Amino acid sequence: MGLKQNLHNLKKKYEGTKMAPLFNGFHTFLYLPNETTHGGTHIKAADDLKRTMNTVIMALVPCLIFGMFNAGYQHNAAVNGFTEGMSFFSTAFWNLDNLFIGAVKILPLVIVSYVVGLAIEFVFCIIKGHEIEEGYLVTGMLVPLIVPIDLPLWMLAVAVAFGVVIGKEVFGGTGMNILNPALTIRAFLFFAYPTWMSGDKVWVEGARELAGTADAISGETVLGSLAQGKEFAFSTWDMFFGFIPGSVGETSTLLILLGALFLIFAKIGSWRIMLSAVIGALVMGLIFNQVATLGWIGEGSKFFSLMNTTFWHHLLIGGFAFGVVYMATDPVTASQTNKGKWIYGFLIGFLSIMIRVFNPAYPEGVMLAILLMNVFAPTIDHYVVQGNVKRRLKRAKVKTA
Repeated sequence: MGLKQNLHNLKKKYEGTKMAPLFNGFHTFLYLPNETTHGGTHIKAADDLKRTMNTVIMALVPCLIFGMFNAGYQHNAAVNGFTEGMSFFSTAFWNLDNLFIGAVKILPLVIVSYVVGLAIEFVFCIIKGHEIEEGYLVTGMLVPLIVPIDLPLWMLAVAVAFGVVIGKEVFGGTGMNILNPALTIRAFLFFAYPTWMSGDKVWVEGARELAGTADAISGETVLGSLAQGKEFAFSTWDMFFGFIPGSVGETSTLLILLGALFLIFAKIGSWRIMLSAVIGALVMGLIFNQVATLGWIGEGSKFFSLMNTTFWHHLLIGGFAFGVVYMATDPVTASQTNKGKWIYGFLIGFLSIMIRVFNPAYPEGVMLAILLMNVFAPTIDHYVVQGNVKRRLKRAKVKTA
């Protein structure tokens, strides 16, 4: 009670000054705001932006923790040899050595992401005189989960600054951006530092000191192997559970699926977008499988390996599942109408697999597919609304005739 009273007294001191938004941001981080909605609201609810963002973060935390264990496991497995046929509860995976190795490498990514991003948010709220927006709470968690584990921290800091300023603040801040901020940051890294963002190698701690065995420990990701026409050495269960190399939070389809169910239950993530994206990916995968089966693409083609990949395996590899669940469903940049969500999600899944197959230099299409559909989401909604208006006008004419 004493802390709350002291903060209340300080709040009075800062009211009316440029520092008021910054102080209110810290105050509401600890306590709920005293203000409530006034006037003609249509829906009364206890949830607000901060609660919504915290719910999404709760859905992301299992992926973060698993990513730490997996980073340590991939290091030890690359050095000592992979353990095949593990179950999700295998002690070879869930041990403190793996967690420690992964945490040492991943936590700095999380810290840099939040420190740089929130610092810029604070600066803009002071300059523009508005309240601190909680939109970066989720973005700050998403970014470390979708980048390679060995990404230099200064690159991450530059990319976060670009994404927050150019991708969000120039459009007016949270709720006004037309592109997903986390994917804007990843796209900046992809085009500015492509050699670091290929994501086709396994990170191994102290790899430079182990230069004599570098070839033996620089294993490739599943997509990296397929893009080069190689067979991958992971079972379907390994890919489903997440015992595969890849970006921090993107490997475990199981945990991503559980996160999807949690977001759907909390009425934050759109099941229409998720389901339609999966359908779109399966349709594109089936088309490519048929093309490979008919021999329209020769086995010597650089596209053949990914085309010939079993269509539903595309859901388990790369960042497809993570992107569909946590970024395609962004309520700001996604379609708003129900029919638009079906179209929007289907095209994301369809284009993701198409880009993945036809871009072997960087065989991951979900980022580009989501960003592309972010741009077209307003157009999709426009035509859906116009179609509804025309149908209603036609019914009205029939009734009056």
